[in-house]
Amino acid sequence: MQIFATFEHSNYLELAITELEENGIENIVAIPLKNRTEERKLFDNLHQSDGVSFLSKGLILAFLFSTVGASIGFVLEWGPIVWGLIGAGSGIVLGFAIDFFVKKVVKRKQRVLRGKNSEVILIVECEQHQKSHVESILWNQLALGVSEL
Repeated sequence: MQIFATFEHSNYLELAITELEENGIENIVAIPLKNRTEERKLFDNLHQSDGVSFLSKGLILAFLFSTVGASIGFVLEWGPIVWGLIGAGSGIVLGFAIDFFVKKVVKRKQRVLRGKNSEVILIVECEQHQKSHVESILWNQLALGVSEL
C-alpha cells in the first residue's frame, strides 16, 4: 500500500521521515516540487481565468464619478450628459489603474517577502496493518494532505 502526503519545506518533514524510519518503514520517497519561474499572466483570456477582476473598482468609481459629473454638469457648459460620460470614463481608468498597481506592485512584494516555497510530496510504502499508524504520524507532523493508493 502506498500513502501520499504533501508537506511544506520544514523541519516537520524531516521529523516525519525520521519517525517513520524509527517505526521500521523503509520505503520512503520525498519528491520536491519545482517553483514557478515565470510570472503569472496578469490578464485573463477566454479559456483561462484566475478570478481576479480589474473592473470591479473601475465600475464602482465610474458610477460615482458619472453621478457627480452629471450633477455638476447642469451648471457647467457642456451639460450633464457629457460630464457624466467624462466622469464614467475617468472612474473606469482610475479604478483600473488602482487595481493594476495593487496587483502588480503590492502583491508582488508580498509574494517575495512571504517566500513561497514549493511543497514536497512524500510517498510511503507500507503494509495494510501499518496504514493507520503511518497516517497518524504524517498528520501529527503537520502534513498538508494525506491520501492512500
